Amino acid sequence: MTTSNRSALLRSVASLSGLFAAVIVGGSVVVAGPPDRPAVEAPLDPHAAHLGFRFRDRTMDFVFGSLVLGAAVNHGSEIGEAFATARAIVDGDAANWRAAWLRTAPLLEARGERSLAGHHRVSARDQFMRAGYAYRIALVAMTPDDPLFLETARKSRTLMRRAGELLEPKLEYVEIPFDGTVLPGYFRKAAAGDRPAKTLIVIGGAETFAEDQYFYVAPQAFDRGYNFLTVDLPGQGLLPREGRVFRADIEVPLEAVVDYALARRDVDRDRLAVYGISSGGGFVPQAAAHDHRISAIVMNNCVVDAGAGVARMAVATATPDIVAGWSSFEQIANRLIAWRFGVDMNDLPGLVAANRYFRFDPAAVTSPALVLVAGGEMKSAEIQRQNRICLDGLANPRKSLVVTSEAEGAANHVVMENRSLMAQEVFDWLDETFAGAGAGVPSKGLRAPAAASSRRPAEVLPARD
Repeated sequence: MTTSNRSALLRSVASLSGLFAAVIVGGSVVVAGPPDRPAVEAPLDPHAAHLGFRFRDRTMDFVFGSLVLGAAVNHGSEIGEAFATARAIVDGDAANWRAAWLRTAPLLEARGERSLAGHHRVSARDQFMRAGYAYRIALVAMTPDDPLFLETARKSRTLMRRAGELLEPKLEYVEIPFDGTVLPGYFRKAAAGDRPAKTLIVIGGAETFAEDQYFYVAPQAFDRGYNFLTVDLPGQGLLPREGRVFRADIEVPLEAVVDYALARRDVDRDRLAVYGISSGGGFVPQAAAHDHRISAIVMNNCVVDAGAGVARMAVATATPDIVAGWSSFEQIANRLIAWRFGVDMNDLPGLVAANRYFRFDPAAVTSPALVLVAGGEMKSAEIQRQNRICLDGLANPRKSLVVTSEAEGAANHVVMENRSLMAQEVFDWLDETFAGAGAGVPSKGLRAPAAASSRRPAEVLPARD
């Protein structure tokens, strides 16, 4: 298949809304399952709720469905608690959201304290985790100048650390020295002892705390025998309070994270994967282009040029008059992102310039790579364009694209509402990539294209010339 024909095919594949799966492996294209319906052109909106859950406000509904309900599978929330809390929330009202979650969180915290006092470690751990995450969810509707912001963030982290002490093996709180400060986060080994194991480093995006990544995918990593590591990079968590905002050379702090991982005896240096979600889908390949110690990368999804993407978002033209017409919840969600990039929170269009240099050359990435795209997000022409450039350019023939299905409840940004499906795609691909590696034998990063068809019935199209 010629390069032009392959690109045309990928454009055709990418335009399918809710495609069950489109996979490129070893230069071949594998298309599995029928499309749900033809694509509809839509602006690039990472907060779009393609699957409605509870609220009319699009950003609030996205947060409720994806961050809150999505975390239930990993003990970040309970469905009953979530809807009981939501019942008291006025649609789109940030102050109401904050107050509701700040009422729920102490109830869970108190339950955890009672269980711990009675030496019921599992019960205490479970309650502390959900309490910590409830405080975290309250932060979504709080700007950093809110008098409760710092206290709430510290409560969230303290409870997560306490819960981690009750896991076996423990979820270790770590602080990685970097540039006069520390990058805080968590590490949990796959099993007791120091035997080297496959390791997954998870890097969040423009709105995350390290705790988010735990509830996103950590339990699925443990179940499959992976060590798990996540941290706040500059721009994430509370680091912007120190003036540590997102930096265009994001590969530099990520190198420190890889240094930390490889210094551990329990990390298999030949099976070290790094998974970037949301903006992390640009941070991670940017790091991999410089750091060839990384064995494989996963992007959900691939952000080749963040500035070009932000230029197509609503913030690019968000004058004060336009922002005034948004809900208070949507206003705060976007102002928080501006704060994390060092942009005046009242100058949302400044995010375009702030993201201008967050880009990478896919050809410089030599590791095996998986790109995962939610079906709803693939409706965006800009998402299609950037992921096409990414897949065409990646240097390693072991490269795959999976578009998840709206019909399976996997349409929203980074597939947060169906974490089991997301984890299946990620870990099945990593397991196959790492097959035969370890104990000093690196993965070759190669596999015959036909092997992809064993995952599900599929039509295999010829590789390009």
